[in-house]
Amino acid sequence: MSKKMVASQETLDKLEDIGLNMYERKIYAALLGRGVSTAGELSEMTNVPRSRAYDVLESLAEKGFVVIKSSKPMEYVSIPPNEAIENIKKQHKQELQDKLNKLEGFKSSEAVQELEELYDQGVELVEPSEMSGSLKGSHQINQHMGTMFQKAESAIKIATTEEGLNDLVENHADLLKEAKADGVNVQILAPVTDSNRSSFSNAKEFAEVRHLQETGEFKIPNGRFAIVDDDMTMSMTHDEVHSTQDTAFWTRSDHMSKETMEPVFDMLWHHSEDPENNKPERPEK
Repeated sequence: MSKKMVASQETLDKLEDIGLNMYERKIYAALLGRGVSTAGELSEMTNVPRSRAYDVLESLAEKGFVVIKSSKPMEYVSIPPNEAIENIKKQHKQELQDKLNKLEGFKSSEAVQELEELYDQGVELVEPSEMSGSLKGSHQINQHMGTMFQKAESAIKIATTEEGLNDLVENHADLLKEAKADGVNVQILAPVTDSNRSSFSNAKEFAEVRHLQETGEFKIPNGRFAIVDDDMTMSMTHDEVHSTQDTAFWTRSDHMSKETMEPVFDMLWHHSEDPENNKPERPEK
């Protein structure tokens, strides 16, 4: 007699990752091992309260993991895992599209216009130098940078690291292309090496990119900052930190962006070179 298989804890955890709660995971795994079963049988097998088992099975049916048979007593049939995954993918795609449609509709509504007027009214009461704050985590930083690029009207100046150029192209290439198409002057400074030369080639589509390299007593900064018109964002952590610990500082201070960091960028630009005329090796660590 063959040994009955039981889902491992690792597998149950994976089911949690795709959206099944504890009771759903237990009952679906148990039902897979039986093919067809009643709510009472599954309740006994999994220690899920019988009163909850019916709701759990109905939820699994709505998600596409279970089919309900028209029988007495009512029975449930498990959907093969690959089919169930495709079912939930379709649902998520539809839900996402519905949300996007709602957001697009809301964006063009009078309600957003009213909220924009409230925002403009509030900004008028605040000195630009007071518009500053910290950003925590790569997701929030990239989100804020994206907003800055979308609002750009005149110039975008970015100084970044070897890996930072890869991140910039991966996360913001489309927005920077749009900015360039709208007449925004985009300049990027970064060490261009074998590890990011592909990103350099892609970045040339929307920016003038210059290579930074230490020469003699001239030391290049090992950090990231971006100046977008009057806004400035500066990384406060090294590239090696975990994405959740990545920290940046943002400000709309004219003094910081125009009078302090823009001259620094222009000085670095003056010391940079064309990567296509000079094929630099990876900088020594």
